[in-house]
Amino acid sequence: MSPVQKDIDRPLGQDVSSRGKRGFSVSSGSVVFALAVVAIVGASSAIAFRERPFRKPAAVVVSTPEVTQPAKVETVARAPLTQTPSPQAPSNSGPSIIHVTPPEDGASNNVVVIRDPSAMGQNLRVAHLPDKALVEQSDSGPLPVRAADGRRPIDVYARPWSGARGARVAIVIGGLGLSQTGTQEAIGKLPSEVTLAFASAGNSISRWMQESRREGHEIIMQVPLEPFDFPNVNPGRNTLTVAASQAENLQNLRWALSRTTNYTGVMNYMGARFVADQAAMEPVMAELGKRGLLYLDDGSSARSVAPELALKDRVPFAVADSTIDTVRDRAEILKKLDQLESIARAKGIAIGTGSAFGVTVDAVTEWVGEAKRRGIEIVPISAVVTDPEKG
Repeated sequence: MSPVQKDIDRPLGQDVSSRGKRGFSVSSGSVVFALAVVAIVGASSAIAFRERPFRKPAAVVVSTPEVTQPAKVETVARAPLTQTPSPQAPSNSGPSIIHVTPPEDGASNNVVVIRDPSAMGQNLRVAHLPDKALVEQSDSGPLPVRAADGRRPIDVYARPWSGARGARVAIVIGGLGLSQTGTQEAIGKLPSEVTLAFASAGNSISRWMQESRREGHEIIMQVPLEPFDFPNVNPGRNTLTVAASQAENLQNLRWALSRTTNYTGVMNYMGARFVADQAAMEPVMAELGKRGLLYLDDGSSARSVAPELALKDRVPFAVADSTIDTVRDRAEILKKLDQLESIARAKGIAIGTGSAFGVTVDAVTEWVGEAKRRGIEIVPISAVVTDPEKG
């Protein structure tokens, strides 16, 4: 039996003296072991409480640009438009566009204001509401007028388009307002890219104007002008005639212009004789130029003096390439529209006019969808005019 086993088997209290020397040696070893443990624990604690990167990461200094003097930034943003570019400013490799906003106090003496054309247009959500700055109250009713800041109805009421240089076709459908059912169908069916022209002799024009603008259409006003064989061929009441005085014709023109608002310009309704007479046309074009309206010639008279007078009076103008529904047949109308597409591919732009007949509306609606898939852009009439004020 081993000594250890003997110690275990021996009753407690026996032979204690015989274990004294061995007990002392065991106690000394325990003391040495305890001291070693204490030393190890102490060393571990010292290590644990040292500032090590994995316990307390060193602070990382991030260089952040300091924004100084924020008040100066605000001052520059609100400065009046009297500053000129510094001659020491480095020049860019290409042209740049500077967007500026005129001072709120309306002061404009000795200040050249550069406007962003894209900011002139009316928000489509409120396109049916007249811009009060573009309305002149008269005895005839509200007349379109240039705003005090220079904005024109053609700028504000124009329908937006892409601005691309591809083939573009403008289609103007007239006669709206004469038939309530036909007007409603035309507004509801025709794509919003198609321009609508209202006959000044129509009914409920303001209501239809608002509906048209809500649907995204650009609109123009048709002014009745004297045709050959007048009055046997009669465009309607308040027709402008060659025999009338300048004052009478201007009165009739302003009556037509006052029939509604939110349009970009006017288009002749008949008028083959009137548009060929320079003395009769001059006051009309001067009035349109003063009011900032475009003029669309339907192209029915090769003797029209409108293009020359438009340049003289700074009137944005265009001449239609063809009337698409001289024959009220779907196949013939589609053929005319295809011809417009060919003209647009050759010249860049083409303009077609028509009336709000059911067959015309259906044919145009069908053709527009197909033409767009072939890469033709349908644009409002304001997108294809020659504008003397824009060079």
